[in-house]
Amino acid sequence: KEISAGHAKILVGLENATFVARKIIEKKLSVRQSENFVKIFKKKKTSLTKYSTTCVLLYFILINLNYTTQAQTNIVGNKKGDFYLYWGWNFSWYSVSNISFSGNDYNFILYDVVAKDRQSAFSFDKYLNPANISIPQYNFRIGYYLNNNWDISMGIDHMKYVVQKNQTVNIEGNINRENNTYQGEYSRNSDQITLSEDFLTLEHSDGLNLINVELRHSSSIIKLYPLEIRHLEGFGIGGLLPKTNARFLESERYDNFHWSGIGAHVVGGFQFLLWERFSIQTELKSGYINMPDIRFTHDSQDRASQDFWYTQWNFTLGGVISLDNKRSWKKQ
Repeated sequence: KEISAGHAKILVGLENATFVARKIIEKKLSVRQSENFVKIFKKKKTSLTKYSTTCVLLYFILINLNYTTQAQTNIVGNKKGDFYLYWGWNFSWYSVSNISFSGNDYNFILYDVVAKDRQSAFSFDKYLNPANISIPQYNFRIGYYLNNNWDISMGIDHMKYVVQKNQTVNIEGNINRENNTYQGEYSRNSDQITLSEDFLTLEHSDGLNLINVELRHSSSIIKLYPLEIRHLEGFGIGGLLPKTNARFLESERYDNFHWSGIGAHVVGGFQFLLWERFSIQTELKSGYINMPDIRFTHDSQDRASQDFWYTQWNFTLGGVISLDNKRSWKKQ
């Protein structure tokens, strides 16, 4: 192979011109890249210290990485038209919440109520047995790539919201149920109540189910075949369909699904793709939930309402499904 006149001009006066020319041809350097490379050898001989040698090595590493990235562009291809799905598990944290209760013979508010999630302890039977996989707090999502960087998806975030038992909170309002221990008028400034089992049990523990749609943007940050690492960010909105497990005063236990409100969130995370087919993903979500219509007894007149902020961390496993059979996934 021969070098151009522009390359030859750069080599004039170099003691090791043959060596440099061979490297230029081998690495297919442009004239501008060759000029930067040759500057190292035009310094005085005494300046060729360990520092200079390191610079040469780093330069060639960067050149190689540049060509590797260009070659791997053929691996990644265009995701437009592809589908993806994942399944995973989450941990969630909630802000304190004011919860209002109303019915035929009571109307009161509990202030600054503390609730926590309830993730199941890990076991292969609970987490990987298809018959039990809905027991832990889980995430499921299926999405469609609008192009290489944007996708739209639908999914369910199955969290659990458990009001902590035996906590003491401020109460305001009235309970007018005759012959009941808790009958009376309450003032927030002077009255507190303990959330014992004979007063109130409230858990969205069969699912604080946020059924939502999301719009996400993602882009590649590292491509080292067969691995690609992408970062993602987006937002979502959806409806709450909790299955509330509750018991109030002497009423029977309630445990049914009921559309209760809406939620919105933002999401960010990292996706690790192998051969552009298999994904390991971790995400952090933060959002707001407002439920103005919570059922917690079998009496249709009884209602509760609350709103709170939440943060969720999840870990998921999934894959990408391509409907384009002409795409090649071999390194080129």
